[in-house]
Amino acid sequence: MADEADEEDEAEPVVELGAATPVEGQPLARVAGRLTWPHEVSRIVDQEGDSVIRTPSGPQTVSAVLDDVDETYLDSRQAFVTAVQDVVGTGPVETE
Repeated sequence: MADEADEEDEAEPVVELGAATPVEGQPLARVAGRLTWPHEVSRIVDQEGDSVIRTPSGPQTVSAVLDDVDETYLDSRQAFVTAVQDVVGTGPVETE
């Protein structure tokens, strides 16, 4: 059985990724991973407000995004991610 799995891995084509294209900012998940939950929005701004995240419309600071969030208290990581995505949207991230 292990031989069959090895053969399947070898049969799959290799995907070339090409030259690295720099993307300004960091993933939202990285910022969310550094925080503990629950959290008040004001404390998130104090801790991570200067962090720049990647968004479909270009890099933005966490504090700028959270200015447009109506919630004052986020009880989970998912609530934070959803609140940010509601403001910035989802989709491909712009590259240089």
